[in-house]
Amino acid sequence: MLTMQGVSKSFLGVRVLEGVGLDLEAGEVHALVGENGAGKSTLMKILAGEHSPDAGTLTIDGTAHSFSHPAQAQAAGIGIIHQEFALLEHRTVAENVFLGREPTRYGLVDRRTMERRTAELLAELDETGITPRTPVHELSVARRQTVEIVKALASDVRILVMDEPTAALADHEVERLCALVRRLTARGLGILYVSHRLREVFDLSRRITVLKDGRRVTTLTTRDTDADTVVRAMVGRELGAYYPPRAGPQEPGEVRLTVRGGGNSRIFGIDLTLRAGEVVGVAGLQGSGRTCLARALFGADPFTTGTMTVGGEELRPARPREAVRAGIALVTEDRKGEGLALHQSVTDNALLVTRAVPARGGPAVRREVIALLERVRLHARGADQQVQYLSGGNQQKVVIAKWLAARPRVLLFDEPTRGVDVGAKAAIHTLVRELAREGLAVLIISSELPELIGMSDRILVMSEGRLAGELPAGATEEAVMRVATGGDRAREGAA
Repeated sequence: MLTMQGVSKSFLGVRVLEGVGLDLEAGEVHALVGENGAGKSTLMKILAGEHSPDAGTLTIDGTAHSFSHPAQAQAAGIGIIHQEFALLEHRTVAENVFLGREPTRYGLVDRRTMERRTAELLAELDETGITPRTPVHELSVARRQTVEIVKALASDVRILVMDEPTAALADHEVERLCALVRRLTARGLGILYVSHRLREVFDLSRRITVLKDGRRVTTLTTRDTDADTVVRAMVGRELGAYYPPRAGPQEPGEVRLTVRGGGNSRIFGIDLTLRAGEVVGVAGLQGSGRTCLARALFGADPFTTGTMTVGGEELRPARPREAVRAGIALVTEDRKGEGLALHQSVTDNALLVTRAVPARGGPAVRREVIALLERVRLHARGADQQVQYLSGGNQQKVVIAKWLAARPRVLLFDEPTRGVDVGAKAAIHTLVRELAREGLAVLIISSELPELIGMSDRILVMSEGRLAGELPAGATEEAVMRVATGGDRAREGAA
């Protein structure tokens, strides 16, 4: 169906792809993996006509093609779904599906045909939760992704590129997307699937191509390989290095933070204790209240009931500034929207908190920034580089350095490795363990159960705005999901 051979590309004299090749068969999911900066996105943009290669060939069904514009790639049957969607939120699903290609009748937009064809495509995908007239802004992230897929199908694509399609999805939404991908391949589409999540890669793909430093390392048949082999090809170390070992049995450190009966309009009856030196995980389904808990602890959406103490002193922060002064830091799930000033330098971003809340910093902090950036293992051209040009993993490291500059006692992470490649994940996990050993109390919220299980000394599980249970280190994914879904309570009731 598709063959790319010897593809090379440079930007401003920097070689980002060197002689890369891959092929795709009809009805196949071919996964493309590698660390951030490996060249995955550039290769996909060349295929989609967004970049022109410096060298190499691209063949579709035996015919050579050279694209200089995305419209040419689309005409050849290629569609791409970017991690950040290209939808107009205040238009309907049908208007987005046919944007720029609206059918006409007597010189006017034929809305009836547009909506009928959209409904047919939705029915083909067994999508019952969307109608052609639904405004896009009313849809969840997962539903918007479906609209992007329908938009591609309306253009008669045969080759679909999906770039990090599950980065912002909850677990149940991921399962739904995977089912949709299988339906597409059953129709004969070929899918190039770019993802950092190896579980999905192994669940969906027939083959896996690994890129590193702009070169193809290997192409593996999925059923004949394992995660360790793929990780070694990507970063040169074992999968076990993702999760550094726990310190082992030890006496709990002093209490850093407690909440008794904490609640607001979204979470209720929260009883929580965080101690120095421990990493506490928080699990739960989308909408269970995990992020609401972190925001309440940080004073962004404050507790309105109950009591809270930090370092033995009673405090119920009414705004984030009060939490920061008390030694609480929050690495939010949206690093671009809430964690960084993208057009400012690495240094300026690392100083954002200490400039805003001087009581937690001081004149010496600027001198410490370089050491902090080295500690978080930042890879950048220099401290004056604009953050927008860093990879997702390095942007996350800058966010962490920003909070470490404020010398916190309690560090809250909400989805600490979302959209981060495997090498950066390992670096962040190692740093978290180091910080805990130095006496910080760390709370991690994550949708990735392997991450929670691998990193946590104990796991709190939320359900419907409440803490539904606590599990020890090493708990199984099944045990976590039973508590998160109320399965354990259902069994008790049946008994």
